[in-house]
Amino acid sequence: MNNVREIDHPLVIHHLTKLRDKTTSPAEFRRLVRRLSFLLAYEATQDLALEDVAVETPLKTTMGKQLRGRLGLVPILRAGLGMVDPVLELLPDAEVWHLGLYRDESTLEPVEYYQKLASGRPVDIGFVLDPMLATGGSISAAVTALKRWGTPTIRVLSILAAPEGIRAIKNDFPEVCVHVCAVDERLNEVGYIVPGLGDAGDRSFNT
Repeated sequence: MNNVREIDHPLVIHHLTKLRDKTTSPAEFRRLVRRLSFLLAYEATQDLALEDVAVETPLKTTMGKQLRGRLGLVPILRAGLGMVDPVLELLPDAEVWHLGLYRDESTLEPVEYYQKLASGRPVDIGFVLDPMLATGGSISAAVTALKRWGTPTIRVLSILAAPEGIRAIKNDFPEVCVHVCAVDERLNEVGYIVPGLGDAGDRSFNT
């Protein structure tokens, strides 16, 4: 699909297989989310803009390049928290803004309970972080919040996605690029990704 980037890499396939395993402990689950988030972020930042900068090496002054513009990480609480630190390792100067959303289990619609986006000038690129792109409701709500803020470029980083969720994002926001480790078969009747990995927040935080 246009603007959907699925990573085809042996390391992603290997770590994702372990992440799916229901016997994987919460501690190991968090480590695997971290590794996969790092790989996702690497892929999602390949075309970031650069600007020239002069640096002093031990031998002479030379020209290099550095990232241009303000970057923002927007994890969807609570499962998105596990993706923040690995992305910050690659983008240590990025700002982190939080959105609290949960899915109403009866309607499968997102409910916002917390938003922390500053008034004033928005970031130049916003990275929405959520391990699971299921129905697409929560991520659509996050993208809408960033658009209201005025963020010109928005990218979604999810470990797993369902075709239904991808269709929802592409229908509503065709300009938003979605980066995923894998697109699974479908959603079940209660909105879980199949085969999936269960509830990423519960498995991460042992709840």
